[in-house]
Amino acid sequence: MTGETIRVALVDDQELFRAGIRMLVSSQPDFEFVGEAGDGRAALALARETQPDVILMDVRMPVMDGIQSTIAILDAADAAGTVPPRIIVLTTFDLDEGAAHALRNGASGFLLKDTQPGFLLAAIRTVHAGNAVIAPGATQALFSHFGGGSQTRRVPDQFESLTAREKGIFALAARGMSNSEIAAGEFLSEATVKTHISRVLGKLGLRDRVQLVIFAYEHGLITPESPVG
Repeated sequence: MTGETIRVALVDDQELFRAGIRMLVSSQPDFEFVGEAGDGRAALALARETQPDVILMDVRMPVMDGIQSTIAILDAADAAGTVPPRIIVLTTFDLDEGAAHALRNGASGFLLKDTQPGFLLAAIRTVHAGNAVIAPGATQALFSHFGGGSQTRRVPDQFESLTAREKGIFALAARGMSNSEIAAGEFLSEATVKTHISRVLGKLGLRDRVQLVIFAYEHGLITPESPVG
């Protein structure tokens, strides 16, 4: 990714917050701040016109909230056959049902709005690279909403189409391990791990690694008590 510029957009209804994030993002040599919007509906036009790589999306906004906006933006990209932006939802609550719904519907992660600046910048780079980002300390509590007890769903037939190696990679990715961590532990190249992850996502009809983790929780393939990286 050397020399690559990450195009970042921001959607939030608080003007002062937007100003701070704009300054922070613009201070980074590998980022380009491409625009901002004050509500979820305006975000649709922003995404269409600026084609950002990453969108920082507030969950709770007037006119259209961040969940509806996330779904609409990703659906529009799919319909147009374009690469969808990675979306990080922002919330003031460390366990927000809105964040959980946004993740279920295609967001690449969620952060608290009082996240340290350095962590936010790292999160943008992380989701752009194809990995998930969850607010520190919130992973187990958040994903407990997606599984356990009577809500656990039957494992779909597609899961049995995975090879033994793919199931192993699935289990490691579901615990939050990055491609490099999986590669080191399994004595594989990162390119091979990436290929396996892509095949798993394709076979299971999942958009990205966040949905892979949700799938694992929903179907009882991992539990909130399991170690998550």
